[in-house]
Amino acid sequence: MSKNETVKPTNFIHQIIEQDLQEQRHDRVVTRFPPEPNGYLHIGHAKSICLNFGTAVKYAGECNLRFDDTNPEKESQEYIDSIIEDVRWLGFEWAGEVRYTSDYFQQLYDWAVHLIQQGLAYVDHLSAEEMRQYRGTLTEPGKNSPYRERSVEENLALFEQMKSGDLPEGSCSLRAKIDMAAANINLRDPVIYRIRHAHHHQTGNDWCIYPSYDFAHGQSDAIEGVTHSICTLEFEDHRPLYEWLIQNLPVPCVPKQYEFSRLELNYTVTSKRKLKQLVDEQHVSGWNDPRMPTISGLRRRGYTPAAIRQFCDMIGVTRSNGVVDVAMLEAAIREDLDANSPRAMCVLRPLKITLTNYVEGEEEWFELPAHPKDDSLGSRRVSFGRHILIEQEDFEEVAPKKWKRLATGEAVRLRGAYVIRCEEVIKNAEGEVVELLCTYDPATKGANPEGYKANGVIHWVNAERSLPCEVRLYDRLFSVADPEADKTRTFLDYLNPESLVTLTEARAEPGLAAVAAGDKFQFERMGYFCVDSDSRPERLVFNRTVTLRDSWAKIQGQ
Repeated sequence: MSKNETVKPTNFIHQIIEQDLQEQRHDRVVTRFPPEPNGYLHIGHAKSICLNFGTAVKYAGECNLRFDDTNPEKESQEYIDSIIEDVRWLGFEWAGEVRYTSDYFQQLYDWAVHLIQQGLAYVDHLSAEEMRQYRGTLTEPGKNSPYRERSVEENLALFEQMKSGDLPEGSCSLRAKIDMAAANINLRDPVIYRIRHAHHHQTGNDWCIYPSYDFAHGQSDAIEGVTHSICTLEFEDHRPLYEWLIQNLPVPCVPKQYEFSRLELNYTVTSKRKLKQLVDEQHVSGWNDPRMPTISGLRRRGYTPAAIRQFCDMIGVTRSNGVVDVAMLEAAIREDLDANSPRAMCVLRPLKITLTNYVEGEEEWFELPAHPKDDSLGSRRVSFGRHILIEQEDFEEVAPKKWKRLATGEAVRLRGAYVIRCEEVIKNAEGEVVELLCTYDPATKGANPEGYKANGVIHWVNAERSLPCEVRLYDRLFSVADPEADKTRTFLDYLNPESLVTLTEARAEPGLAAVAAGDKFQFERMGYFCVDSDSRPERLVFNRTVTLRDSWAKIQGQ
């Protein structure tokens, strides 16, 4: 964006940026996305990604991808790789190389020394429990540590011992010297360095002291020239510390922090700790289980980057906390898949039909549109023969009122083929319907003759040509809107036992033989599905992304 060009602001952060640019506080906008590599990204992170990267795009600026890797015991390369993949998959690219807070460890250490030299930091030997006791409460001030008035020389020597590995973990920490009576507890001499004798995934064993998030965050922003440090509302109380550190250190620039409300979805948990518990305790198959709210889970389930970006636009950016209905996310993916997914027929729970007046061994091929509204997607060919399969739920021996499917003595149209009539029902010894004997009407090929009445339209596949496949019907992972509301129980008590139903006898039309993992389809009348990474040519596997319409409200009686 040129300096004279005006971009219409779309949220309060963009309004701030617009004013900053108009008043020439910055030459260009620089944002950053700084995830901790201690888990996989989830849908809440998608909102932050879209805001930070989208803002940089909107104002022709830059957005950095920086890993806040200050806690090596909980971090791994696996998480780093997954985050990089997720950001790219969502359609964004960062400025320059991937950055790490660990890239700045030496500079951060030097700035910690600077604080000590200015009498603004000290080495404290209080234990974590003692520190909590000294900190005070929201209504009572804290009290000074007995180590607070150490000399600069003593603090420098002790900090060097911490750095050299001469002191054990937990024996001491470096604290900023601010105000133990401050109303904001974050200003009551916060810890800015602690000892961790842990191998670091980027720096190896070079360091055994690591900066706190609060110390590293603002200074890393300053090193990178970030102009607008955008984070969620839980960091609002940390902003005074962010600003105190920036003001008291010789940083190269002065970034400003702005907070927005985080994304909270119903029927979901987004705490990394709880998501990790779901994985570790094998309540799900992994971080990319399609029931998980992780970006990799949504991707595997069949969600698209466009749908997630559209969802983030729909919910907007505000400072008001609230819970977003997951139905909005489902509506976004339905809209995208409806417009872009080719159609196919797949029978999930097959019921065999024999057309008694169709010649055994004869076969026809029908050409059907790949999409009813988009000719550019072309057409597909489906096979028809004497033996076909329909959904079990599309047949009733005695048709209920307003029944629009197949019933004994009734006629129904097979999508794109013929009208058939059920003449006889065959049952097994347990009384279960196992086959229908039907007749087809050759005069109804492709369309009904004038005045001809068929009782609805159903999908089908050729029993002999269709492809065997496994279909995984995914639904919401939790059975209640807020699985964390009841403090007398755990969120695990509300896991939805129907969140995954696996169907192993499904059959799909033959044109799907060449599908690849990630391919998406609307299975006519059944919902939107994608090919799972487990799929193989000899055994296709499809995941249900979302139903054709929101049936959850009906299920819950809403």
